[in-house]
Amino acid sequence: MSWAVEEWKEGLSPRVLQKIHELESQVDKLKKERQQRQYQLETLEAALQKQKQKVENEKNESAILKRENQSLMELCDNLEKAKQKISHDLQIKESQVNIQSGQLNSSKKDIERLEQELKR
Repeated sequence: MSWAVEEWKEGLSPRVLQKIHELESQVDKLKKERQQRQYQLETLEAALQKQKQKVENEKNESAILKRENQSLMELCDNLEKAKQKISHDLQIKESQVNIQSGQLNSSKKDIERLEQELKR
């Protein structure tokens, strides 16, 4: 088949044939360059898709971590409220113990006084 492709060149001057050869070489060179660029483009597109997927995964992980963080903050708030309630309850109980301790001391003094009176 290549003879049919070359047949149209018969009878052309050497100068024209040289120019045709230069143009064909240039076309081949441009085809190779185009193939290289197409390969580079495909490689870059694949890398871009990979990066997009990575970004999407990181966004999802970030959202999960934000939800977890929010949950932990709420848990900390609840624990802080519970701590404050327990602390308040402890203060009340300490106050009650102090009152009862005072009452006990007062009762002891009354008993001692009464025992002294009985001895007399």
